[in-house]
Amino acid sequence: MGRTYIVEESVGQYLSNISLQGKAFVSGLLIGQCSSQKDYVILATRTPPKEEQNENLKHPKAKLDNLDEEWATEHANQVSRMLPGGLLVLGVFIITTLELANDFQNALRRLIFAMEKSMNRKRLWNFTEEEISERVILHVCSSTKKISCRTYDVHDPKSSARPADWKYQSGLSTSWLSLDCTIHIDIHIPLSSTSVSYTLEKNTKNGLTRWAKQIENGVYLINGQVKDEDCDLLEGQKKSFRGNTQATSHSFDVRVLTQLLLNSDHRSTATVQICSGSVNLKGSVKCRAYIHSNKPKVKDAMQAVKRDILNTVADRCEILFEDLLLNEIPEKKVMNSEKEFYILPHRVFVPIPGSTIKLCDYKFGDESAEEIRDHFIEMLDHMVQIEDLEIAEEVNTACMSSMNNEASLEHKDDKQLEQPIKTTVMLKIRQNIGVIAAFAVAVLAAGISFHYFSD
Repeated sequence: MGRTYIVEESVGQYLSNISLQGKAFVSGLLIGQCSSQKDYVILATRTPPKEEQNENLKHPKAKLDNLDEEWATEHANQVSRMLPGGLLVLGVFIITTLELANDFQNALRRLIFAMEKSMNRKRLWNFTEEEISERVILHVCSSTKKISCRTYDVHDPKSSARPADWKYQSGLSTSWLSLDCTIHIDIHIPLSSTSVSYTLEKNTKNGLTRWAKQIENGVYLINGQVKDEDCDLLEGQKKSFRGNTQATSHSFDVRVLTQLLLNSDHRSTATVQICSGSVNLKGSVKCRAYIHSNKPKVKDAMQAVKRDILNTVADRCEILFEDLLLNEIPEKKVMNSEKEFYILPHRVFVPIPGSTIKLCDYKFGDESAEEIRDHFIEMLDHMVQIEDLEIAEEVNTACMSSMNNEASLEHKDDKQLEQPIKTTVMLKIRQNIGVIAAFAVAVLAAGISFHYFSD
């Protein structure tokens, strides 16, 4: 038996309202959440077409093999950044005329595998073996509105299509549970001088991967309590109403103790490494995750929170590097500069109409609210009001400096961290610290040897 997809009724209305307007097809993404029993689809958004594609797509005999895989994959990457913990790109939809109904399978199969591979490459976490790895392809006929729903296992390159059920439900996302967490980070990432082929971005990604293990193994408190992973998240929080047991809408406060590692017997070995510098990330980050209210487990909620923590920190770093590249700031200038300040993006949330769920984006200090609204509309194809934008954090700052400026910068950073919901991420390039450390260790070892042989 195939997967069952429970779909927000507004998604069906959205798909019905899409007009081909003479084009051969319209494609887009399906967004929601996986569970062991069924998947939930809460949003659909069409992929914005390239300007040069418009004329080609209007050709009545255009084939779906001409679907721009690279463009659609990039859209999936951009949308994936906008999803809080618990939400994923579950697959794609395609709307075609009746004549092209049989021409889409190969192109879309390649697309969902390419999308999943691209999104996984950017993540600091991996899917577990127990998680659902099937992704959906939904075909809608523009004239008859008939739908065809199939899934592929994206972890199996040889997987074949399996039929799936597509069922609409009204008010699906009006009672989801939210989990909010503000985590304080202090990440030190050495930049190895031996790995000359590594870029600043790649070094930072490697350092974040090591930090991710702390997040995975941290102790998580839900409303101040440690709960068993297999327990019902709503245990003890249900109320009876006229003889029926109904779950009320809840928001949970989550706190992370990364210093208390669950794998306490796991040893780490100190090493001396020659470095050309280092990157320090310090500050407070606002995280948020959502989970459906149908018998949610504690382990599923914690997994959603962990992944949002990892995603939002990695995304901010990636966006910063993209901005440096866009502004044509050479990496050598960043690495060799004595003191350079950059604006890091802070998180902005916006509600999905008719839902308790909010999606997010990242805003640089010099970007206007209108620009953020327009980006939401472009990526998600849904109307957003400026007054609905919720700025979760104040403007972030990033500083890259030499070792000489370290003391004054530390003092400034301490003042900024007094504000609880402010993300202050400081990047400091410390030249030749590894060389000094290695020299100190060598001198200490020589002293001990001399004392030993003297005795």
